[in-house]
Amino acid sequence: MKVKASYLGVLLIWSTTPLAIKWSAEGAGFVFAVTSRMVIGLLLALLLVKLMQLPMAWHRQAIQSYAAAGLGIYGAMMSVYWSAGYIPSGWISVLFGFTPIMTGILATRLLGESRLNSTKLAGLVLALLGLVAVFYSGSKISSTAWYGVAGILLAVVLHSLSTVLVKRIGYQAHGLVLTTGALVVAVPLYLLSWLVSGLHWPQQIDSRTAWSILYLGAIATVVGFALFFYILRHIDATRVALLTLITPVLALWLGRLLNGEGLDWSVVLGASMILSGLFLYEWSHRIGKVKPI
Repeated sequence: MKVKASYLGVLLIWSTTPLAIKWSAEGAGFVFAVTSRMVIGLLLALLLVKLMQLPMAWHRQAIQSYAAAGLGIYGAMMSVYWSAGYIPSGWISVLFGFTPIMTGILATRLLGESRLNSTKLAGLVLALLGLVAVFYSGSKISSTAWYGVAGILLAVVLHSLSTVLVKRIGYQAHGLVLTTGALVVAVPLYLLSWLVSGLHWPQQIDSRTAWSILYLGAIATVVGFALFFYILRHIDATRVALLTLITPVLALWLGRLLNGEGLDWSVVLGASMILSGLFLYEWSHRIGKVKPI
């Protein structure tokens, strides 16, 4: 029952995060929004580590893991927040569907995991064609929408690289400990970015922006990661991967319902192709035995 509840929790958090990111960045500026989120997340994570009496290690392997995880939390999330100013929130989740594919490609190179087979390659090609359809839709929305698409793809690369490096280092720690260590690395980088941007403090923060930042800091950053690592320990990776197929659909629907984001045929087609490509890539071993290439 706990696993099912945790799975549902991650599904809901991942589906609502893109819209909350867009709302927080629009109301407070993307640098302040992401920095304040991470500061809140770090303070809460440190409190939980203290209350749960979880040991924070600081030996070489632990620090390397924190730095690798911090790469994703800083680089990827900074790119996402910047990109949110150029594209609808639902697109963020759709484009993040490339994460398992990019992670698999990097794992092949850096971890020596199974190579691409013909079915996985077909899934990759189908997903890339879906990306072309999304680009086409973006060109009709505005001349700068492709900035947001490119920024999310950069975030995908950084997040995937972070994941593979953490696995390569192989430090075994509680998920909350790893998250806290990563935030210890990332938050100073966010504060430095805020300093470089001119320490701009919003003159006025409306309630929607404030609640979005609090939600992202307390729920999406801390609770979301904790639940994700929990279900990852209790169910197989294939069932976890289903999240990347479900959350884009919900995120697109929430963006349309709550933020008035339009959906034309090219977005729907592109999203369908990306998710279908992801399905082929993730479940190639069940579709049939194929010869590696």
